[in-house]
Amino acid sequence: MTIHVINPNSLSDVTEGIDAAIAPMRAVSPVAIETHTLSEGPPGIETAAHIAQVVAPLTKRVEDLTQGASAFVVACYSDPGVAALRETVWQPVIGIGEAAVLTAMQRGARFGTISIQPGSIPRHMAALGVMGVATRCAGDLALSLSVRELSDAQRTEARLRKVGTALRDAHGADVLILACAGMARYRADLEEELGLPVIDPCQAATAMAIAAVALERAAGSKGS
Repeated sequence: MTIHVINPNSLSDVTEGIDAAIAPMRAVSPVAIETHTLSEGPPGIETAAHIAQVVAPLTKRVEDLTQGASAFVVACYSDPGVAALRETVWQPVIGIGEAAVLTAMQRGARFGTISIQPGSIPRHMAALGVMGVATRCAGDLALSLSVRELSDAQRTEARLRKVGTALRDAHGADVLILACAGMARYRADLEEELGLPVIDPCQAATAMAIAAVALERAAGSKGS
């Protein structure tokens, strides 16, 4: 049995960052954890059009992996196709955006979201409205970088410090969410520098997938 973590964009370095972020979790997982890159996806999911573009190939990839799967993690903060996939397969399907928000609310009273582009913010706020938790959001600020540009460590770290500090000091956030799978490599340093919990969404979602497998095994269901 396997937890499959799927990066819906085509950047293999993003998948490598996701894999590194979740690697310590393999020691505590009752099943294997594998990461995948959706080669048919765009080099970054930054618009509504990108989200729509990946749903069909993502669904096919999930269907191809269903045999022997314990759970699926969709590793894009916009949670593309998650609702449809939950209607398609019996295994748990966890979107990293939803998982990050639920985890952040366990760590603090008000979370701040660090987005990559300003255009992402309305989608994030709409999702919080659907979840019914918009009042727990202290603010959502953008780095104004593309997914591909996140590989520029010096530039990204400087933007993360600036935006994270603003969310903490001006908006009153007591926990931060990195709203893109491509930021995984920066989580630990940002947390140490700002003195706040920083949630990596892929770690949050993978932890939930592991918990889902454990619950299924405890209940003696077909996911054991």
